[in-house]
Amino acid sequence: MSPTRLLVPLALVLLAGCASQSKQNLTVEKQSACPLKMHNGQNLILTLPSNPTTGYRWAIQDSAGGVLHALGPEVYRNPEDAGVVGAAGVSTWRFQAFAPGTGRLRLTSQQPWAPEVLPVDTFDCAISVN
Repeated sequence: MSPTRLLVPLALVLLAGCASQSKQNLTVEKQSACPLKMHNGQNLILTLPSNPTTGYRWAIQDSAGGVLHALGPEVYRNPEDAGVVGAAGVSTWRFQAFAPGTGRLRLTSQQPWAPEVLPVDTFDCAISVN
């Protein structure tokens, strides 16, 4: 068998692998993407604007624990080109759907030392896992 004949099936396998990988991760950056429908084993990458230097932090109020589990802690990064101390950045969380059902992923942005003060921002998303 010539090497050229092997290239076509190999290329198709690689393309199929890339296509399934992109469906494996669901990226959400805005509340308008909700509600979310996910499948078991799919990853959710949630990215929200953040600026902890102001004292405001995102806190998970409801983690949709019956259908999602966290893949790690919050990761904060600020843009490298900001050039300004205290410039806003983004916070990212990673979750994986592990069971069929429904849940709610809810985060609030507020100063941790003032829980009685209303949050300045919220993210509230219904999650459905098949």
